Amino acid sequence: MGAANSETANGPVAILVDDNAEVRDSLEELLSSVGIDSISFSSAQEVLNTKLPGRPGCIVLDVRMPGMSGMDLQQILAAKGILTPIVFLTGHGDIPMSVEAMKAGAHDFLTKPVRDQTFLDAVSAAIEADAARRAASAVAQKNLALYETLTPREREVLRFVVSGAMNKQIAFDLGISEITVKLHRSNMMKKMNARSVSHLFNVCQSLPADIQCQLKMASAAGKAVAESAARAHFA
Repeated sequence: MGAANSETANGPVAILVDDNAEVRDSLEELLSSVGIDSISFSSAQEVLNTKLPGRPGCIVLDVRMPGMSGMDLQQILAAKGILTPIVFLTGHGDIPMSVEAMKAGAHDFLTKPVRDQTFLDAVSAAIEADAARRAASAVAQKNLALYETLTPREREVLRFVVSGAMNKQIAFDLGISEITVKLHRSNMMKKMNARSVSHLFNVCQSLPADIQCQLKMASAAGKAVAESAARAHFA
């Protein structure tokens, strides 16, 4: 297994998995020339036996290797929830194999020999995608932590606010005064660090699917409340 370069220990990293030592050395040198750190493994099993670095990166993976194949490793990593993008680099690829790999979530599929720039472009694109995914995940975790600080009543108000309901409509549906709604709404907006309703809506879009499902249900309820209030107004 190759060691990480100390100068870029906090930067992006390419994890090279190939049973050919010459290929690994060549790729390490190429990546180093553009400032990308690399860690090498000679087998898929070595990858599974090692804790991968927690920084943006990608896995450059051969398909045919002694023991576990690259395609098998791809499936195992996915089952483990390891979402680091995979760039396949193989001398034994064909169209059906590339289609299968891409359907399983591979970021790219390259065949040897490959132009240096083509390889570097694929690795760079995969690293950028991983960095974006990690950033989005960090924001989602932060927003979930904010949501969890809300009281049950503030969560109810949140659901109606993102559905577009007015304070009077929320008060009617929840059976509380409009002044109380305004208080809960103000506290909720502060806890969610939301500058406006549109900002609050964007924040909620990063929340887990089950919470977003509740918000959609509330949206339907909010429309029903609005329709009821309109009918009462013109009655």
